[in-house]
Amino acid sequence: MTLKELYNTGTDILKNASIQESSLDAWYLLEYVTGITRARYFVDSQQTVPKNHQKQYLQLIQKRAEHIPLQHLTGVQEFMGLEFHVNEHVLIPRQDTEILVETALEKLKEISSPVNLLDMCTGSGCILLSILYYMKNKKQITGTGVDISDKALEVARKNAKSLGLSVDFLQSDLFDKITDKYSMIVSNPPYIRSDVIKTLQEEVREHDPMLALDGMEDGLYFYRKIISESEKYLQADGYLIFEIGHDQGLDVSNMMKDAGFRDVLIKKDLAGLDRVVLGVYDTKR
Repeated sequence: MTLKELYNTGTDILKNASIQESSLDAWYLLEYVTGITRARYFVDSQQTVPKNHQKQYLQLIQKRAEHIPLQHLTGVQEFMGLEFHVNEHVLIPRQDTEILVETALEKLKEISSPVNLLDMCTGSGCILLSILYYMKNKKQITGTGVDISDKALEVARKNAKSLGLSVDFLQSDLFDKITDKYSMIVSNPPYIRSDVIKTLQEEVREHDPMLALDGMEDGLYFYRKIISESEKYLQADGYLIFEIGHDQGLDVSNMMKDAGFRDVLIKKDLAGLDRVVLGVYDTKR
């Protein structure tokens, strides 16, 4: 088969399997297997593909047709312009979460060095590592990532090594093993209501780790826990910044205000939906 024939075959298989972005996913897998660029494809689309590459590609296409996430097949996901290792033990980094990172980077400019940063429910480490990567030459900063899952922390450590960053990763059920105080706490905790999980896309429902999805009955369990305990671990005027579900802005912001946080704000994502809530810990309350 030629490159064009192979790509068209992959696209057709994924389309028939109701994969939403069938042509794009077929391309990414072709690129992953053959290493071809788009520019070269347009020039060499009639080039014959080696048998071993054909076999590998069609095997991956079949797995994607079974709704196994593309990122689990390639093992990587781009986030904040960086490449992160991912697998079935971590939530796949999503573009919406970049709003949280961008907000943290903006607020870090207002904090005097040195900065001590905590990422609660770190997963792949994409939030913490992105912040550290883009602040490494601008501010004296140290970071700690916490997760209850040992398997997730293995992925986070691999990502830190790939990016050349020195980070402490700690297995802990939220703050159970935390003893330090931090200039900023960031978190993308599980926030999907338990009864909604069964309605999610198959790629998410069947392949993302349930620990990273289930926010209990009303989706707000982890916000309550983190907000109520964070005052023991935040320095004066420290920031607490959350990613939230699109319908949770009011609830989470009110929780933070009730807990004594000031300057509480809700930030929207590119689709105009509530995506981030942040506030400053007020020691004078």
